[in-house]
Amino acid sequence: MPIDLGTALGAELPAREFSWTSTDVQLYHLGLGAGARFTEPAELRYLTDGTPQVLPTFATVAPTLGETDPPRVSFPGIEIDLAKVVHGHQEIEVHRPIPAAGKATSTGRISEIWDKGANAVIVQEHTVVGSDGAPLWTARSSIFARGEGGFGGERGPSAKTALPERAPDAELRTPTLPQQALLYRLCGDRNPLHSDPEFAKGAGFPAPILHGLCTYGTVCKAITDALLDSDAARVAGFRAKFAGVLYPGETLRIKVWREDDQFIGAVTVVERDDAPVLSDVALRIA
Repeated sequence: MPIDLGTALGAELPAREFSWTSTDVQLYHLGLGAGARFTEPAELRYLTDGTPQVLPTFATVAPTLGETDPPRVSFPGIEIDLAKVVHGHQEIEVHRPIPAAGKATSTGRISEIWDKGANAVIVQEHTVVGSDGAPLWTARSSIFARGEGGFGGERGPSAKTALPERAPDAELRTPTLPQQALLYRLCGDRNPLHSDPEFAKGAGFPAPILHGLCTYGTVCKAITDALLDSDAARVAGFRAKFAGVLYPGETLRIKVWREDDQFIGAVTVVERDDAPVLSDVALRIA
């Protein structure tokens, strides 16, 4: 069904009430690879029983924890086959540290829709408040829908963040586990693209790929550990564009530059001649 721009653009999305526990936070961190340095106190802060520190990227899974059905791309004026969709970008802005356990309500809307010719980009924005009524975080994300363009909308921006013309201030190598997608999916993203070899082949990939949001969280954690003393409370926000795929078991190369109150960078795959994975990476320091 073609995108109905008049109905979809600005459409309010159903409010969602949700809750999480410290065990959910621990599972999320394990899904990012936490615990590899299992004797280091800084690493174990992510996995402390009852009071783990919470990486801000936990916000990407908190509303959907426990879901076991594949997600649907179904919004007012929009119905798209899941196999045609990949993540475009993700941004989290935290308004205060996320507690290790809590309840919250999310409200959202379709904030932008771009017609890229053959393809479409759909942008969502969600605002999340805690049970005390105070803001917790704002999430902005986009999906890239193959074959869904041509509906007559604006093309939208295409600018990229320029990286400094100097050597990076840090270069990190972060391995992923062969089973990482199977572990991360327990946080609520059961898209078969990340677990079913036949579904992945039907979508044009030789094997299941790692969740983009898993890569996103893994990179945020790697920068936090290396450059912020593993202190998640120092992260005020994190954004990135999804520039390519990562297969479980591959190694991330993360190049990072300090620019004012943020770290910016780019992420590639070591084993595939530095094929791009994330671009326009920016971690804002609190």
